[in-house]
Amino acid sequence: MLTKPRPLEAVIEEGSDLAAHAAGLDALYGHLPAQAVIERAAMDLFTGTIAAVSSFGADSAVLLHLIAGVDRHLPIVFLDTGKHFEETLAYRDALVADFGLTDVRVVAPDAAALARIDPTGKLHETDTDACCAVRKVEPMARGVEPFGAWFTGRKRFQASTRAALPVFEAVGRRIRINPLAHWTTADQADYMRTHALRENPLVAYGYLSIGCFPCTRPVQPGEDARAGRWAGQAKTECGIHLSGLEASLTDAAL
Repeated sequence: MLTKPRPLEAVIEEGSDLAAHAAGLDALYGHLPAQAVIERAAMDLFTGTIAAVSSFGADSAVLLHLIAGVDRHLPIVFLDTGKHFEETLAYRDALVADFGLTDVRVVAPDAAALARIDPTGKLHETDTDACCAVRKVEPMARGVEPFGAWFTGRKRFQASTRAALPVFEAVGRRIRINPLAHWTTADQADYMRTHALRENPLVAYGYLSIGCFPCTRPVQPGEDARAGRWAGQAKTECGIHLSGLEASLTDAAL
């Protein structure tokens, strides 16, 4: 029988392989329902050292509602890139009120870095990777830095790059947890309907994955949910969910 995983701090102190530890957690708990994953992670595995990140986008209400049912005081990290749709910011405030969330932490791009790298605010027109690096990856790395683990709302159905998404995965010295990884679009819709959750108003206009307004368009029939992000480019991820997240904390270019 597998033994109960030890606290993350002990694993790091002993120099253990965190990727193997994450794989062990995934084997033990990855099959559990989303709420059970959240409860186990927040109340047992990472007590006091876990947060959630939320874009307050198209699919955000489900994860936030589940978290609020376990602990509405859990820190929620929101990345304000300076390029959000106004609807997203209003939706954020509405969901916070709906669910009684008490600890939403807003992180933003470094002002000095923006002045140096994107002084006109038009970097997205010529280099979307550089724009995401300064407006998303570096500030999000700062946002999760105080924590040993964090929740995301990512799902396997959202894009081919997420098809093998585990529930528990290692990112640098931390554990990222995707409680909804195995959910389908039907699961998402059923939960929203059952709990009468507020929907991001942009969804009604075909925005099924919502990022910054200059780089997001409505999804066309037959496209996957993230097809509207950086349309016409090979780019499918901004970088905050990739393995190099922590590197931005020491990247001299930012």
